[in-house]
This record gives sequence, structure tokens and C-alpha cells, in this order.
Amino acid sequence: MSDFTSGFWPWYVGVISLLSILACALLLWIAGKATVTAHPGQPIDNTTGHVWDGDLREYNNPLPRWWMWLFIITVVFSLAYLVIFPGLGSFKGLLNWSTESEHKQDVTQLSVEVAPLYAAFSAQSVDALVIDPRALAVGERLFMNNCAQCHGSDGGGSKGFPNLTNANAAWLGERTAEHIVQTVTNGRTGMMPPMAAAIGGEPEMSEVANYVLSLSASPHNEIKAYSGKKLFTACAACHGVDGKGNKALGAPNLTDQYWLHGWGEATIVSMIKNGKTNIMPAQSPKLSAEQIHVVAAYVLSLSKSSFPTAGAVTQADTSKTP
Repeated sequence: MSDFTSGFWPWYVGVISLLSILACALLLWIAGKATVTAHPGQPIDNTTGHVWDGDLREYNNPLPRWWMWLFIITVVFSLAYLVIFPGLGSFKGLLNWSTESEHKQDVTQLSVEVAPLYAAFSAQSVDALVIDPRALAVGERLFMNNCAQCHGSDGGGSKGFPNLTNANAAWLGERTAEHIVQTVTNGRTGMMPPMAAAIGGEPEMSEVANYVLSLSASPHNEIKAYSGKKLFTACAACHGVDGKGNKALGAPNLTDQYWLHGWGEATIVSMIKNGKTNIMPAQSPKLSAEQIHVVAAYVLSLSKSSFPTAGAVTQADTSKTP
């Protein structure tokens, strides 16, 4: 990929553009000087000697002067464009114009225009904005542009990406305005280290996996689960003795029916063996504090009206097929 972002290509395109313009000017000059020589025996009547249908002759008339000047003006305009605007390698042009500066100018202008709207939103709490249709409309657009790529357009998430429409019990963190604002602003990293060394080999990991399945009343091997309960102490530091997780650490609740990274003994064994690192990038480089304030309200609203019934399988449980 670096071959397409090197400094060679701007110069390559610029030189070809310049040579093409000069070639057009040269062709125009040659065409203006060209004459037609009469064939022997052909009368000098300003024709090219080409005849169609017996009497249709092609005349050797020069281009109209106004047409010729259009070509000349086009060539001059092209050369002037390459001097004024970027087009010759790293030369930025006399106006020093760039798409980046144009974009920044547009963003600055838009920020000034919407500043009163965001100021009104910032004067209210996130919880108050949850019931404000205007704030939710703005928050939805910001969510679609910056969050939907991972969490889905409806906030339902997918494997590895949390479902934001779940009730509080299924959230890895607190379902509060403060937590959402902090997470969107600074991002979050969730890491489960490989635990094979602390638990043992394949048989022991299988036993722990079945115990984990038993915590949520999922299909499991009861004998293995009974043996795995003792080994689960190695996991209790993060997931708790009762397996209900730790929101401060982002350790999932293993007793509900929400399986963020997939369901089943094989998946759990793989997680124990290899660990897992999930990263939500910070959005503060792209979004202002006022925009994050509105996005937080929209995210909070996604779970206000959807509280799954006990034992229900959520949208992110697509891999949960016993």
C-alpha cells in the first residue's frame, strides 16, 4: 500500500498532465501550419482532393479564428491552473489551496452555525435529553456516522461488539450517563488474559467451561460442571465468586443469557486458553464534548424501552445454537 502513497505519484501525474497540455499546444501549432499540396493534374481550387458521391469535395479551409482561440485559451487556462492550484508534485500552488483546508473551513463554518443548538443541549443533563426529540435526532446522526460501524445501525451490536439496547444487567459497564460519556470520550479496553496456565489442560478447561455454562442455566455436562466449580476460583478475581462479573473491570456477567463473544463449550475453552482483548477507541479526537453529550443521550435512550425478559436470548447471541 505504501507504493501508492509515496511522493513519486504526485510528480508522475503532474508531469504527465504538463506534457499532455504542451502536446496539445504543439498539435494545435502543427495543425495550423499544415497545408494540402494539390495532386498532379488537380486544379488549384482549395480542396483536399477527396470526393464523395461524385461531386462532394472536402475543402482545405482553416479553423475559424474564434475556434482556434478557444483551443489556445484552454491551453493557457490549463497552465494557469497548474500554477495557481496544486497539480505539479508537491507544489501547492500560489493560492496554497488544499482539500484539507477547505474541509476545515467547512467544519469551522458548520460549527459556528450549530453552536447555539449544542449550547442549548449542553445546558441540559444527558438524562433530560433522552426525551428530547431534537437531541435524539441529532444524536442518531452522530451515532450513525461514528458508532454504527461497530454497534450496528440499531445499536444491537454483533459478536464482539456490545448490544447497546440491552438492559443494565447485560452492560459491561454501568448504564449511566456519566459512564457512557466517559467511555465515548476516552474509549475503553477490555482484556481477559489467557488462563490455561492457572486452570490446567484441556480436561480442566472443559470442566470450567461447563461450569460457566451452568451459571446461566445453559445446556451443560453436570459432572464436568461440578468439577469445574472448584477450578473457577482462578476466574473469580474478575468475574466474581458468583460469576456475576465486575462492571468496573468490564468483566462480563456469566449468569445471564448474553454471550458477547459467542456461546458454547468450544468458544469458552478457546477464551480460557487464548484470552481476549477488546478495544473501543476514544471518540474525543473526532467528536466535541457537546457532540458526545448528545450521543450519550441517544445511546442511553436505546436501552430505555427495551428490557429483555428473563431467559431471553439477545440479538448478539447469534452464535448460541445448542
